[in-house]
Amino acid sequence: MEIEEQFNKIAKEYDENRRKFISCFDEFYLKTTDFITSNIHVPKRIIDLGAGTGLLTYFWYQQFPEAEYILVDIADEMLNVARKRFDRIENISYEVDNYIYKLPDVAFDTVISALSIHHLEDGEKQNLFSSIYERLPQGGLFVNYDQFCAGQPELNHWFDTYWERQLAGRELSDKDIALWKERRKLDRECSVEQEAGWLGDCGFEVVKCVYTCQKFSVIVAVK
Repeated sequence: MEIEEQFNKIAKEYDENRRKFISCFDEFYLKTTDFITSNIHVPKRIIDLGAGTGLLTYFWYQQFPEAEYILVDIADEMLNVARKRFDRIENISYEVDNYIYKLPDVAFDTVISALSIHHLEDGEKQNLFSSIYERLPQGGLFVNYDQFCAGQPELNHWFDTYWERQLAGRELSDKDIALWKERRKLDRECSVEQEAGWLGDCGFEVVKCVYTCQKFSVIVAVK
């Protein structure tokens, strides 16, 4: 339950601080979402894995307000922030659950996730990707906005130290930095190349990294 506890601690401050922790926030979330959504058909039902406060769903909802959304997360306090964000929006629902073990028991054609899957061990990632592939219809879409390592020790060091240096002067408190360092202990990052290979092994016909900026990349996979 450690991940759940860590993220419940910072639920209320999470959205405000995310922009401070991610220097490429606008490109990572807004511009990449605009690029992807402008090139696909309107989804019927979107599953947001590790949805947290609903930040990624918020950007997708701006593009597809008519789609149905299911936000899945193990941290109920995080989902409480999402419930307030989407108050009275009837086509958004919530599941407090661990998506490692099961996906929502409904049909869906799109799966999205932001900064969540990198907490899984490599084998768990691969099992999840297989489950997503099996449940998606032909032409279904999986998009992972996530945190990755460089795949080489020296470049990993470059990525990590540069990210930490960037946090200076961003109005983050000592508590914010301390909690971030604790959460970093939970990271199990793979490289973009590893993840793309695993998705291809599952059978996805189209797999492409459509955005990258050091630690942060967005991978699109189409069945």
